[in-house]
Amino acid sequence: MSTAPQWTRPSCETVTKCRSASTASSTTPADGAAVAARRRGLSIGLVLERLQGEFPDLTISKLRFLETEGLVAPERAPSGYRLYTEEDVRRLRYVLTAQRDRFWPLKVIRDALDAMDRGLTPATDTSGERPAVPTAAADPDVPAAATLAAPPSLRLTEAELMGAAALDEAMFQALRGFHLLRPDATGHYDDAALGVARAAAALAAYGVEARHLRPFRTAAEREVGLVQQIVVPALASAGGRASGADPTAEVLHHCLALHAALVRAELRRG
Repeated sequence: MSTAPQWTRPSCETVTKCRSASTASSTTPADGAAVAARRRGLSIGLVLERLQGEFPDLTISKLRFLETEGLVAPERAPSGYRLYTEEDVRRLRYVLTAQRDRFWPLKVIRDALDAMDRGLTPATDTSGERPAVPTAAADPDVPAAATLAAPPSLRLTEAELMGAAALDEAMFQALRGFHLLRPDATGHYDDAALGVARAAAALAAYGVEARHLRPFRTAAEREVGLVQQIVVPALASAGGRASGADPTAEVLHHCLALHAALVRAELRRG
């Protein structure tokens, strides 16, 4: 059984590394001009030259036709010439492979490209199967429930906390004054306090003062309050008592995941 043609959008890091490697290898003015041309983009003639080895019947007219059909959209130089990127070339290779090896019509290819552009996995045939949505992966930046439920792993003195977080005395006292740092009954600070102190120290480099961080404390208190409202009925129920499981950490994990997703969405919207 033939397999679907593979094409993936290159990451910004990959493109940057490739460009850096190309620049580093330049040793002559002619080579430098070639690198500059690649940065601006590939002409339609160069694209044809790159692909004709795999697709001998390919012509400039065919490349223009695929552009007209919306399967590739090269940029235009001020002079009007087409400028193709490496991603455009990969996209063209996908289109041409799908036509040659799988006999896909342009509509199916267009739908497959649209699915990949949207981060989905395209159908592997022409049956009309819907693109597959990737399986949701846990956000690595959101602490797992087990981590949230774990007892404190550190007990630091004030001096140890300030040293570990690179926090000066004034900022430390300000954080205490706004109840962003609170010692335990023995006067020590746990790993959560260390996380607060390090974040505050990092933000201080951008001019953020302790008073600016009060909304974070308020939001955290409200989130925990909401979690308690959710889990108390569950713990009080017969099923909750029978299982002996405390869902607090699990519910809090999902709340933090929601918070992170909302912040990410708002940042992208802005």
